[in-house]
Amino acid sequence: MTPVLNVHSSILGQPWRWRGLAADARDPGFAPDDLVTQLLLTRGCAREELEAHRAPSIRAFMPDPSIFRDMDKAAERLADAVQRGEAVTVFGDYDVDGATSAALLIRLLRDLGLDPRAYIPDRLMEGYGPSGEALVRLKREGADLIITVDCGAMAFDALAEAKAAGAEVIVVDHHKCASELPVALALVNPNRLDEEEGREHGHLAAVGVAWLLGAALVRVLRGRGFFASRTEPKLLDLLDIVALGTVADVAALKGLNRAFVAQGLKVMAQRRNVGMNALIEASRLTRAPTCSDLGFALGPRINAGGRVGKSDLGVRLLTTEDADEARAIAEELNRLNEERRAIEGEVQQSAEAMSAKGAVAVVAARGWHPGVIGIVAGRLKEKIGRPAIVIAIGEDGIGKGSGRSIAGVDLGAAILSAKEAGLLIAGGGHAMAAGVTVAEGQIAAFAAFLETKLAENVARASGERALLLDAVLAPGGVNPDLVNAMEAGGPYGMGWPAPRVAAGPVRMIKCGIVGNGHVRAIVAGEDGRSIKCVAFRAAETPLGLALLGAPRDRRLWIAGRAKIDDWGARPAAEIHVEDAAWAD
Repeated sequence: MTPVLNVHSSILGQPWRWRGLAADARDPGFAPDDLVTQLLLTRGCAREELEAHRAPSIRAFMPDPSIFRDMDKAAERLADAVQRGEAVTVFGDYDVDGATSAALLIRLLRDLGLDPRAYIPDRLMEGYGPSGEALVRLKREGADLIITVDCGAMAFDALAEAKAAGAEVIVVDHHKCASELPVALALVNPNRLDEEEGREHGHLAAVGVAWLLGAALVRVLRGRGFFASRTEPKLLDLLDIVALGTVADVAALKGLNRAFVAQGLKVMAQRRNVGMNALIEASRLTRAPTCSDLGFALGPRINAGGRVGKSDLGVRLLTTEDADEARAIAEELNRLNEERRAIEGEVQQSAEAMSAKGAVAVVAARGWHPGVIGIVAGRLKEKIGRPAIVIAIGEDGIGKGSGRSIAGVDLGAAILSAKEAGLLIAGGGHAMAAGVTVAEGQIAAFAAFLETKLAENVARASGERALLLDAVLAPGGVNPDLVNAMEAGGPYGMGWPAPRVAAGPVRMIKCGIVGNGHVRAIVAGEDGRSIKCVAFRAAETPLGLALLGAPRDRRLWIAGRAKIDDWGARPAAEIHVEDAAWAD
C-alpha cells in the first residue's frame, strides 16, 4: 500500500497511511463530500448502522440487561432490599470508574427510598478491591446487602470470608475473570468466561454495567407494582455520571458506550448534578464539557482523591445535594490534583531513566507514591511505544504495580497468567490496563515471564505501527468549520479515535518551547495561510527537536489533531502535532 503523501518513514520513523480503506478503494456508495460518513466508515461502522452512529442513542444500542449472567438474580435481590428498606452498602474502587459506579447506585437507591452507604477503601492502607476484613466489618455494622463495584471479580478469599460471616454480596465488575469465579450472591460482569451474548459488551466500564443493573432493578420494581404510588426514577438523568466513568476508565467508545457518552454529555451540559457542576467549575471550564474534558480535566480531579487524598471524596462529590459542600470538595480535589501532578513528575522522571529495552518495560523502586503509578505507566507507554508496568515497592517489600498496554497486546490476560504461574500475590485487569501486587524478590521473574509471554505480540503490534490519517489539507483548510464538522462523527476516545489530519507543505515561521516542555510553532503554507501548532511534552523528543531545528527554507508536513483554540478574540483552529515529515 502506497503511504499517504509518500511518507514511508516520518520523523518518528513510521509510515503514514489512510485510516480504514485506502482513499481510492473506499465504499462505492461513499459520497466524497460527506465527511461524517467517511469518519464513521473508517472507524468500522457498517453502512447499515450509519444513522444509529450519527446520533448515538440509548434506545438504539441498549441490550436487554437479562442477557448478562446473574443480572436478573442481582436485580431481584436488590429489589427485595428496596421494598424491605434494608441497609445497603456500596463498596467501590478508589478510581473514577469505581467512584462513578458507586455514586450512580447510591443516587438511584436514594430515589427508590433507601439510605445507602458508600465504602471506598484507602489505596495505601487497604489496597485494591474488597478485603475479607472490610466486608465482615460492614456486615457487623449492619449491612444487609453489600454491592461491590469495579472490583470483586478476583476477590476469592475476601468473598469466601464474607459468606462465612453471613454477608450477602453482589459483585458488579468488568475486569477479566478467571475460569473459576469467587463465591457471591451474584456476579455481574460481561467479561465472565461463561458469558454468551453478554460478552459482546465486554468493553463496558463498570459504571456502564452498574447502569444496566439499575435498569434491570427498575424493571423488576415496575413489574412488582412498586411505582403505582411513587415516581419512577429517571435513569437517563444519571448518564452524566456514566459518561465520566466510561471515558476516564479509557473504555472503548463503541456500541453502547458511544451512546452513554453522547447522551451523558448532553445531561452534563444541563448541570443538574450539584457535585458535577462544582467539579466543572473547579476545572475552570466555561463551556459545556467535551469528551476530552472528561478524560483530561474532570476525571483526573476525581482520581486525585483516591491517589493522594481521601479515597471517598469523589463519591461524596457526585452524591451531595449541598452546593456549599460540593464546592468545598471540588476545590479540595483541585488542590490534590496539583499535588498529584508534582508527585507524578518526580516518579515519571525516575521511571523513564530506568526503562530498558525489551517487549515490556517493567520498572520498580522504593519510595514511589503508589497513587501515581498508573498515570506514569501511561506516560511511559506513550513515550516508548510498548507496554509499561510501574511498581512502587513498600517498606514491607511488597510492590503495588500498574500497567498500561498498546493496541493489539492484551496485558490483562498476561497478568492473569502470571498470577496463575505463582509469580504474583494478586493481579488482574483488562486488555489495556492492569494492576499487580508482587513481592520484591519476584519482580525480575515476573518481568521475564511477561517478556516471554508478550514479545511476539508486541513485535507484531510495533511492526504494524503507522500514523493513520483521515484527511490531507492545505493550512487554510484547518479552520473552526472543519473541526466542528469532524466533531459530528464523535464522541471520540479509546476504540473510536479522533480524526487526524495532515497539513502542508508548510515552512516554519516561528518555533519555541513553552510551559512544561511543550513545543509551540507557527507554520505557513503555500496557500499563504498560517496555522498554530503545538506538540505537547515534546521538547526533548525527536519530534520536538526536529520542529525546533527546522530550517526556514525546508518544507514539511504536519500531522495531528485539529482543535479549536478559543483563547483569542475569536475561535481559531490549531493542530496538536503527533508527527511530522519532510516534504522535500
